[in-house]
Amino acid sequence: MKTKLSIVLAILVTYTCLAQTKIDLRDVKQFTVENRKIESVIENGRQVLKLSEAPGDGLAIVNDMTFENGTIEFDVKGRNVMQQSFVGLAFHVQDRSTYEAVYFRPFNFVNADTARRRRAVQYIAMPDYPWEKLREQHPGKYESKVSPVPEPDAWFHVKVVVEDKNVRVYVDNSASPSLQVERLSNSQSGKLAMWTGHGSNGSFADLVITNTPKKTPK
Repeated sequence: MKTKLSIVLAILVTYTCLAQTKIDLRDVKQFTVENRKIESVIENGRQVLKLSEAPGDGLAIVNDMTFENGTIEFDVKGRNVMQQSFVGLAFHVQDRSTYEAVYFRPFNFVNADTARRRRAVQYIAMPDYPWEKLREQHPGKYESKVSPVPEPDAWFHVKVVVEDKNVRVYVDNSASPSLQVERLSNSQSGKLAMWTGHGSNGSFADLVITNTPKKTPK
C-alpha cells in the first residue's frame, strides 16, 4: 500500500512540475519591452502579439516567470524581405543584452541561393557569441536549414527544447530537429522573451511553456 501511495505521489509531483503555462497575450502589461513597441490584436480568431520594427534587437520579456529547462512552443510569422526579418525566442534572459536565443530568417527559407537556405535557423548566446562570431569560427554548426520548409510570409509552429547542455529546435511538428546544438552559456535560468532582430517586426501567438525540473546530482 505504501509503495502504491509513493508511486501516486511521484506521479502527481511530476505532473505538477511538468504543467504547461500558456501566456495570455491579451495583457501587454505582463511584458517588459526592450527597443520595441508591442500591441495585442485578434487575427483570424486568435490572440496575436505584434512587435514593431526598429534598428537593433528587440525583446518582449515575460514578467513573473523564471524558466530553467523544458519546452517552449509558439507560432510565429515574419516576412520574405531580405535582411529585414529575424524572428524567434530568447531564453535565460538576464538583461537586455545577456541571453540565449533561437531565431529564424524567413527570407532564407526558399531562397534560390542554397547557401542561404542553410542559414534559416540560428542559435546565439549573447553577448559573447553573436551570429557573426559563430559563423566565422564554426561555420554551419550553429545555423541550419529548416525542415519542413514553411512559407516565408506565413505562420509556422516552433518547439524549442532546452536542456542543461543542449538545445533542439523543431519546426511545424516535425519529429526531427531542424537545429540541434550544444549550449554556449552556463546560465541555469532566466526570463523568456519574444525576440526580433535588427530592422525586423514579428507576430507571435500561442506561447506555451513547460518547465522541466532539473535532475538532482546523485
